[in-house]
Amino acid sequence: MMNRRQFFGRSAMGIGGAMLASQIPMSLHASEGFNALKKPLGFQVWTVKDQLIKDFPGTLKMMADLGYKTVEMCSPPGYESSGFGPLMSMTGKEMKNIVEDAGLTLESTHYGMGELRNNLKERIDFALESGQKQMICSSLWLPKEATMSDWLKGVDELNEMGAKTKRSGIQLGYHNHHMEFDKIDGVLIYDELMDHFDPDMVKMQFQVAVISIGYRAADYFNKYPGRFISAHLADWSSTTEKQVPIGQGVVDWKELFAAADKCGVRNYFVEMDPENFKDSANYILKL
Repeated sequence: MMNRRQFFGRSAMGIGGAMLASQIPMSLHASEGFNALKKPLGFQVWTVKDQLIKDFPGTLKMMADLGYKTVEMCSPPGYESSGFGPLMSMTGKEMKNIVEDAGLTLESTHYGMGELRNNLKERIDFALESGQKQMICSSLWLPKEATMSDWLKGVDELNEMGAKTKRSGIQLGYHNHHMEFDKIDGVLIYDELMDHFDPDMVKMQFQVAVISIGYRAADYFNKYPGRFISAHLADWSSTTEKQVPIGQGVVDWKELFAAADKCGVRNYFVEMDPENFKDSANYILKL
């Protein structure tokens, strides 16, 4: 039992502490890991590629000003036909310096299966020079009529590539699209990939956007602990059946981040239409 003086004294300390906490900027809370994310928030450049090519440093600075801390690139040689050709003249060190001057960190890059198959050593060297910790295969890009055997041949290739990147200190990963959630002879392709990828050689990058077809990231994070290295973040409205800013759709983000944290996810990259980047960052950093 405490007397009135002790009660009011401790209450005052509590009120003062609350007032002090309320004066700490949200950016500080986020940087110290007080928010649900617990990791720096990043973005994928694909949806801002046109602006990025025109003004590489300016676009990166714009995204940093929105609260993003890390960036995931697309490999200029592998994505030359998609518009990234003008960046091919940039060395890995030059890219790293421009990214860091904008206040960001280059954590990861998407690579096409063709360039990994034909120019792996060169891509590893570029990744090392630019400071990347992860190289992500964006897709096996198999035709729609591909058999499960075709898929698993690609998996075997990536397992071998992953052993080579790992020897260089880089983790290889695989990024899914909606196609991996098709079924072949009643078997879900994604489940077969999870069964056949080497858990150490190839980690997974989960595309949260598959919530639009009924697959939840948190379920996979809980089912496969330690298998996921990163995630692409997006949200979906079941009412309008359209993409919406993060926090305005059907994804339970507290559940997702809690499951991802336990699973060992290291990086989060928002990948949405450009107009959704600001509201998405505001929501996540305050969660």
